[in-house]
Amino acid sequence: MVRRVTRPEFDDSLLYEYPQHLRDAISDLPAAPGVYVFHGEDGDLPLYIGKSVNLRSRVLAHLRTVDEARMLRQTVRISHQRTAGEIGALLLEATMIKQQFPLLNQRLRRTRQLCSLRIDSRGRPEVVYSKDIDFATTPDLFGLFGSRTSALNSLRALADENQLCYGVLGLERLTKGRGCFRSMLRQCLGACGGEESLEAHHARLMVALERLRVQCWPHVGAVGLVERFEGQPGPMTQIHVVRNWCYLGSAGSVEEAAALTNVASGFDADGYKILCGPMLANAAEIVSLS
Repeated sequence: MVRRVTRPEFDDSLLYEYPQHLRDAISDLPAAPGVYVFHGEDGDLPLYIGKSVNLRSRVLAHLRTVDEARMLRQTVRISHQRTAGEIGALLLEATMIKQQFPLLNQRLRRTRQLCSLRIDSRGRPEVVYSKDIDFATTPDLFGLFGSRTSALNSLRALADENQLCYGVLGLERLTKGRGCFRSMLRQCLGACGGEESLEAHHARLMVALERLRVQCWPHVGAVGLVERFEGQPGPMTQIHVVRNWCYLGSAGSVEEAAALTNVASGFDADGYKILCGPMLANAAEIVSLS
């Protein structure tokens, strides 16, 4: 009998060596917020784009990470761009990833078809698209999704969590005079068969959806979000220009920031996720640019 030998999967970490060829590349990295880029063979090809509140510390951590041996061998240089704070680093990172398509970044890629949920005239959730309506100014939208499938899967999960009826929500067909299969399993409280009123079901649906509510842009026109850095290698002030949750760029003065308000913009999901919290919680310094 011949014993079959199973070959172990190749482990990159077995070939890890500290990347001495990148030692000079980190010599000028500051202990300050910003965005860094690992570049591939041709010097401009972005392999990976990241952000940190401490560029030097974060990049040094990459160089010591065994699991990133393959990326480190492919990297020929590291560049960086300072920002005045964490919000600026997050906004710049998201913008650069969507513009440059680095090989090793999967998140923050541009979403082709942004979707949300909205209650239609029959009281049922429907999928709506950012290409058809302005998500920044349209009230009563719930959730931001990369596809119709993702939106409907989220709605099903919400129904499962709150014992809502798939049939009443329009997720499956109902047979007239009969409750749905999930009601027999007590996974639905019976709005499909009259055990729960449709009004009560709708009220529970709206409570469940509330945590997914998309906030409308709270300003008239563009505003500037101000960040300041006072440490080494020197002080830095930035005004991040935002309109309709879309990041338009950063400037060093109000006059320069006002010039950026002419840039065309539409709703941006990444900008919304980064900015919504600090702006609505009054945790950021805001200046009017209109």
